[in-house]
Amino acid sequence: MLMNNFHSDQQKPSTQPLPVTVGTTPALQETREPPPSIWELLRIWALIGLQSFGGGSSTLLLIQREFTERHRWLTIEEFARDWNLCIMTPGINLVAITVLIGRKLAGSWGVLVSLLGLLLPSAAITTLIAAGFQEIQHLAFVDAMFRGVVPATAGIMLVVAINFARPLLKQGYQEGFGMLLLSLAFIVLVTLALIVGKIAVVFVVVASALAGRLLFVRAPSLAIAEQQSDGEEQP
Repeated sequence: MLMNNFHSDQQKPSTQPLPVTVGTTPALQETREPPPSIWELLRIWALIGLQSFGGGSSTLLLIQREFTERHRWLTIEEFARDWNLCIMTPGINLVAITVLIGRKLAGSWGVLVSLLGLLLPSAAITTLIAAGFQEIQHLAFVDAMFRGVVPATAGIMLVVAINFARPLLKQGYQEGFGMLLLSLAFIVLVTLALIVGKIAVVFVVVASALAGRLLFVRAPSLAIAEQQSDGEEQP
């Protein structure tokens, strides 16, 4: 009787909820929060739209922090991949990432409320500022304010660049020192192509995609093979 009860308890499925994880490897797995409601998604995008001062880089940083850090609906790896997809397509990248995130989290209604939340507040603020700017643009304090905004914007762009480089460098580190060096060299070469070579962004993006196909396509399989080899060598 005791043995039968023991086997019966073992066969019962666990009723405890399992944490939802994302990522391709255990090192990248993070707990994902439940998807937001339509109203919550609208509220978050409206807050982003109200804070979108400083250009596209500041808006992108707000989106990244809101969806990957504060609410963890996306991982930084997913966000970086989605943004890469957006910059490879023509049009306004911020609108594209808004549509993509809204569709991923809440379907067709998510697309609608995300666009409304992002665009309406920022459009209203821009209209009000533009209407009154001509009256104050000649004042000395306005020029001084703009001189302070420029370095702030540069700092924001640097933070955004670091956030996007982290997943690539992290993956390169996990795949070996050689892949880490290759990832660093790739970042440096692309930066030089844009700053020194002044090559058009579209050509840099296309060339980077083709180079990534040649350089990084074998990295996951090689990493798995090395892990299996290490496991076989252990007693």
